[in-house]
Amino acid sequence: MRVMSNDDKIEQSLNRLAKQIAGLRNSKGLTQEQLADKADFDRVALANIETGKRRPTVTTLLKLAESLCINPADFFK
Repeated sequence: MRVMSNDDKIEQSLNRLAKQIAGLRNSKGLTQEQLADKADFDRVALANIETGKRRPTVTTLLKLAESLCINPADFFK
């Protein structure tokens, strides 16, 4: 059995976060364009976050949470 490295664990957590962001956006009935507009950043940046190609900053997570009308902790449930 392979033991996961810390880098693997971080990558796995970031992938879960990316899926959670996309799932919460979808549950609110928003397109990437709509959420990006509400959060005041580019749709491509949001797409990259949702696919795990870009790591969101704390500031970005706070903007997304506010735009989705959720608690930032909801991203990690």
